[in-house]
Amino acid sequence: MKKLKERWNIESNWRLFVIFLVFAVVGSSSAKVAGPVMEAIGIHKDSMAGYFYWPLRIILIFPIYQVFLVLFGWLYGEFEFFWNFEKKMLRLVGLGFLLK
Repeated sequence: MKKLKERWNIESNWRLFVIFLVFAVVGSSSAKVAGPVMEAIGIHKDSMAGYFYWPLRIILIFPIYQVFLVLFGWLYGEFEFFWNFEKKMLRLVGLGFLLK
């Protein structure tokens, strides 16, 4: 925990707890929302082979996760941390041009 607090420049255990909580809520929420979004755009689990359906769902989870990360970070009072985290993540996957 100490290494993470140093790496993320966090002093309190409470703030670290809130950040972990946001990551947990965002991961669960984005995975849960991806199913109804796929059905809304006409992609159904029963109408497509699993080796097409699951990669498409995982690809869809990525942008949902990005939006939820900043949104839930803001709701939990950690917008600045998650906005900086988001910018770093987008640069790492080669989408940093979206930030300009």
